[in-house]
Parts: sequence; structure tokens; C-alpha cells
Amino acid sequence: MFDTPGATGPRPPRVVSRRDALRYAGAASALAGLGAAAAGATAATASAAAPTLIDFAMRQIPAQDIRAAGHSGVINYVSTSRPGSSFGAKPITLPYARSLNAAGLVIVSNYQYGKPGGTAPSDFTRGYAGGISDARTAWQLHTAAGGGQSAPIFFSVDDDIDRDTWNSLALQWFRGINAVLGVQRTGIYAGINPCQWAAADGVIGNSRTPGRVWAWQTRSWSKGQIYPAAVLYQRIVSTATNPGPVVGGLEVDVNDVLAQDCGQWNLHP
Repeated sequence: MFDTPGATGPRPPRVVSRRDALRYAGAASALAGLGAAAAGATAATASAAAPTLIDFAMRQIPAQDIRAAGHSGVINYVSTSRPGSSFGAKPITLPYARSLNAAGLVIVSNYQYGKPGGTAPSDFTRGYAGGISDARTAWQLHTAAGGGQSAPIFFSVDDDIDRDTWNSLALQWFRGINAVLGVQRTGIYAGINPCQWAAADGVIGNSRTPGRVWAWQTRSWSKGQIYPAAVLYQRIVSTATNPGPVVGGLEVDVNDVLAQDCGQWNLHP
């Protein structure tokens, strides 16, 4: 269905200062420790292979319930609810973020307002001007909740798009986002092909983990493949016919952490 992407290798990583390297090592160690705890947990939701982060929208899940389920943190929205909906976890709030931090959980930011067939169109259809507007909203909500000044925000392409749609719509949207945030603070959530196209077209930044870029890949539309440069992989996508695990009384999506630097706030203050 998709055209074969061109060269998809990540751009050379930026030089990291000694101070940043020490901060990275500390934060990465904390994430690895949580991953070890998850591996030893009896909860069925924990992945023994890698630390896991959960994402959800319906309401805020208490930090203690996330820890008890063996997860290392959350990917939370820095966007508001679409017209006619009221999602309690959109956007993340400062008190909730503080509760997660206090419990030793990490936070990664994601922006998604519209969706296919929803009351607002898919965000990527809004072009360059829409990208500018969405990036401004995302950054305001991210910083209001205490998000790191250098942390990336993952912007969602929650649809099965082809290369023509990428080139004519989504790419222009990402360039609008870049105009506000810069490439290094821009990430993508999508199936494997848009993740590769975003890296090849230079509109997403680099993780501090060598060879990794700000790509949060969903298993949807990925045909069983995992992009080697992705930092996160959405392994469980909760649907009405295939519900995800329950954490704090709410069905959630589960994401494997593929890099020590997956864009978590505490690593990018």
C-alpha cells in the first residue's frame, strides 16, 4: 500500500556536554531500575523484555496504580478534548504530573486533538498553518504542566496514510510544527512508514540514545515490523474488540521503551 521510503537513517546525534551526559546517565539509570522492577512484578501488564509506559485518555489514573501494575510511567496528552467529548486525561495537569514524579514515574508528551471520523479532523490534514497553531497549543500545555524545556512532543498521525498524503499534508504540518518548536523538540506517533518518512525528511529530532529518533511507532499499520530507530513501540492498542489491560480500573495501551532516552521529561529539563 505504501511507497518504499528513501534513506531512513537518523541524522548524526548532537554533541552532548559532560553535564548533560551525567544527567542522562542518572535519568536512564532510574528508568532502567523501574524496568527491572516491572520485570519482577507479578502483574500481567508488565513486560519482562523492556520497561513499559501506558497511554490513556478517559481519566487520570492514580500514580500508585500505575506503579502497582509494573509500568515505568505514562505518555500523556498535551492537547484538549475534541468538541463533544470530555477526556479527563486531556491535557495533563501540573498536580497530576507532580504526583507521577513523586512516585518515580516518567512522563512523555503527546499531542492529538482530531482523529479520523471524529468531531475534529485529523490534525495532520491542517497543513503548515495548522502545524504552527497545534505546536503553540502543545507547548503551552506541556510547559504549564511542568514539561521539560528540551523535551520532545510526539505529534500524532493516527491514520493509515500513503506517501502522497504524507508529502502533500502531513509533511507540511510537521514543518509548521518545526517552525515553532524546532526539529529537535518534534516527534511523531504513527505506523512504521510515516515514522521512517519523518526521519528521512528531517522533521523529527534525535534521541540521546545513539541511532534513535523521536519516533513513537504503533503496531497499527506496521505489518509486524518495528522501525529500528524508534524510541517507543505501542505494542498493545486497546479497542472495543481487543481491550487492553486494566490499570486503575481503566483499559490502557501499552508501549515498550526501546531507548534509554525516549523523550521523558526528567531527562530533558
